[in-house]
Amino acid sequence: MKIGFDAKRFFNNASGLGNYSRDLIRILSKFAPQNDYILYTPSTSIERYANLVSPEQIKKPQGYINQNFPNLWRTKRIVSDLKRDQIDIFHGLSGEIPVDLTSAKIKSLVSMHDLIFMRYPSLYHPIDRWIYKKKFAHACRRADKIIAISKQTKNDIVEFFDIPPEKIAIIYQGCHEAFKIEKTAIEKEALKKRLGLPDEFLLNVGTIEERKNALSIVKAIENIDIPLVIVGKSTKYQLQLKEFISKHQMEHRVYFLSGLDMQELSILYSSALAFIYPSIYEGFGIPIIEALYSGTPVITTDSGVFPEAGGPFSQYVSPHDIENIRHTVKTVIEDSMLRQDMRIKGLDYVQKFNDEHLASQWAEQYLIL
Repeated sequence: MKIGFDAKRFFNNASGLGNYSRDLIRILSKFAPQNDYILYTPSTSIERYANLVSPEQIKKPQGYINQNFPNLWRTKRIVSDLKRDQIDIFHGLSGEIPVDLTSAKIKSLVSMHDLIFMRYPSLYHPIDRWIYKKKFAHACRRADKIIAISKQTKNDIVEFFDIPPEKIAIIYQGCHEAFKIEKTAIEKEALKKRLGLPDEFLLNVGTIEERKNALSIVKAIENIDIPLVIVGKSTKYQLQLKEFISKHQMEHRVYFLSGLDMQELSILYSSALAFIYPSIYEGFGIPIIEALYSGTPVITTDSGVFPEAGGPFSQYVSPHDIENIRHTVKTVIEDSMLRQDMRIKGLDYVQKFNDEHLASQWAEQYLIL
């Protein structure tokens, strides 16, 4: 079977949808090699990602119009390329599929990650909301099958787009192999020394934006003797954090990092006393899975998708209740036996997201189309 992918994010996004795309192709290539996987992309701007697959798997737009109008190619004109390449199934990895796939007799499947722009519209510009709604609704209605990355996302698709639940399957997201390899004490100490980090710290990972709610963490640890390391792309929201940090003289206790590669990030997870993630809303929450695979105790939000990702052995908090977060942090960092129990049981729970299991689910979905 020949499966074509909308691989724009695979080659051009360093995190988020890019990580999802790369991890899925890696898993399928290893555990479901019976299929041919062809990656369609308007460009390959990050060279190291182009080296993850063979050149024969990469297909780019050809001809003046397609090369100069890549969005047009990706949304419509790509269909002629799919027909030429005899693609059996087209998989939109980031909530989009081109028009006219049905008339071309090409089956389609779309991965839906979240509908945050509809659940929390105030976080998005009206034009962006309109664009997202138009393209995601089209993909959900026209695709032969929808794959949601969580029960939360499935419920949102049913609620906001009025899609029959039976059209939607749930396949969870895995994570990079780097997080599944036990780290040595030497690796941990070397990284902490190079980055200028303390021996013990809380870790938070994700774009530094309002929805991720890092300010609540900073407020919660104000009177707790534990440093905090925040890893992620900066936004204007970070100014609010720095203002609070400066006002309360916490500059020596909060560290901001960005640009780490997967190996460095995986060592950092393993070095943390606990991972804290009081996000307001996520489609899934891959950092939770990364933390659990790293053997790091997790503190996260008590509603939405977070218990689905964190399992029964993580600690849960109300994301806006600073005192609740403070109490939970103190409980976890002061009780070494609790942390050890969370590590062992969390690592056991996260095996439900292992590569081979995910690959078998994907292979089944492709086959039944």
